[in-house]
Amino acid sequence: VCQPIIQLAVEIAREGREGRRIGTLFTVGDAARVLAHSRPLVLDPIAGHPAELRSIWNDDLRGTLKELAQLDGAFIFDETGSVVAGCRYLDAAASDVELPMGLGSRHLAAASITKVTRTIGMVVSESAIVRIFEGGRIVGDIIPELWLLSREHLAAKPRGSRRGKRTRVA
Repeated sequence: VCQPIIQLAVEIAREGREGRRIGTLFTVGDAARVLAHSRPLVLDPIAGHPAELRSIWNDDLRGTLKELAQLDGAFIFDETGSVVAGCRYLDAAASDVELPMGLGSRHLAAASITKVTRTIGMVVSESAIVRIFEGGRIVGDIIPELWLLSREHLAAKPRGSRRGKRTRVA
């Protein structure tokens, strides 16, 4: 479930919206507890839509989330990859969370919510870096261009090829 959400986060980090960088936050898993530790900032644009339209596996959702990412607040995904809420203020007080200097409130919110729930947080920073949080800590940094290059390299490897074996390209 995390893979397509990370892909979406990387796309948002690279593309931004209308020529400007934007940031957002996704949580994945433990949705009920995340909802209990959050509140809406505006009317929830996700509420009331059928489950099949809210699934990360639905290609139409990606464009919608890219547009909605311009709004304040976090998106909450359940463990099946269905977004259950958007534009949420995460209100989890974890005063013992430590972050590197220079990271802002979105990062603090992700660290805090992952400290008090069993969720994974993904922050798209306005500096175009995607950071992954678990257990109140940063567990990964993704630089979108390098991540895409590594995925392209993996996809370009021919399957079943062996070292030393030459293949003819027509």
